[in-house]
Amino acid sequence: MRKPTIFITRKVPEKLLESYKDVFDIRMWEKEEEPVPREVLEKEVKQVDGLLCVLSDQVDQSVLNQSKQLKVVANMAVGFDNININYAKEMGVIVTNTPDVLSESTADLGFTLMMATARRLNEAAEYIKDGQWKNWAPFLLAGTDVHNKTLGIVGMGRIGEAIARRAKGFGMTVLYHNRKRKREAERELQASYVQMDELLSQSDFVISVVPFTKETNKLFNKEAFEKMKESAVFVNISRGAVVDENALYCALKAGEIKAAGLDVFEQEPISSNHPLLELENVICLPHIGSATVQTRTAMIELCLKNIANVLEEKAPLTPVN
Repeated sequence: MRKPTIFITRKVPEKLLESYKDVFDIRMWEKEEEPVPREVLEKEVKQVDGLLCVLSDQVDQSVLNQSKQLKVVANMAVGFDNININYAKEMGVIVTNTPDVLSESTADLGFTLMMATARRLNEAAEYIKDGQWKNWAPFLLAGTDVHNKTLGIVGMGRIGEAIARRAKGFGMTVLYHNRKRKREAERELQASYVQMDELLSQSDFVISVVPFTKETNKLFNKEAFEKMKESAVFVNISRGAVVDENALYCALKAGEIKAAGLDVFEQEPISSNHPLLELENVICLPHIGSATVQTRTAMIELCLKNIANVLEEKAPLTPVN
């Protein structure tokens, strides 16, 4: 009997695949940091039963049309806007994602980015590297307090709730806006549900944790930044396309908001001459929200379990469609 075939679009540690090698024929793109070329992806999809892909792989209608026996696409991410979910469903292809396993690590990164931006840590590190530290001064690289301030969380999913838990330890007032009000989270986290305009105008820190949808496309635009405090810090760990990057640049340049910390961008990777990198009051990271060894390992393992379950005619653990 033919073993089902799996294709993995990035190189992952062989030890994670050992327990599956007797059950599946596993094919894998040879590089970890270089995306699988489109033509290779389309060729592989023609002959596989399962696909393990990452967020930068566009599994669109064209790719899905190449498949002849594809049964499952496991996306190594919580978001799945890189996959044509509806078309996959029409074709009978199950799509899965990796919720829960990355929530805490991503919340850690979001809170770290907020603190690093507020306290100007990048600027301070560069200040020493550039040989500028000559003397102590009362307001040398003085930043903004985080404790006892107001945090506005846009998107109160698993990651948003995890950030709110961290904020409690800093004595922060937590406001949130979400598609649906979450009263249980309000009780557990002492968070207050508010409309978007109130969140923007009242928060000292605004952090985006929303999924990318038609409704959230460019949600943080010129009008949104104009409603924020001049002392506010904006953080985005969700999707780059929820922010109008030109509007953010202008708001920072004009002093309409104080600073920004960004882990995601509309087009990734960004180049070293991206306009936002010109600004000292911006920290930019290369989409490392879930990048701990433990979490990335758990994400890969969940993808493999989802694929195995579907190919063994069992229910997937975390289905999207």
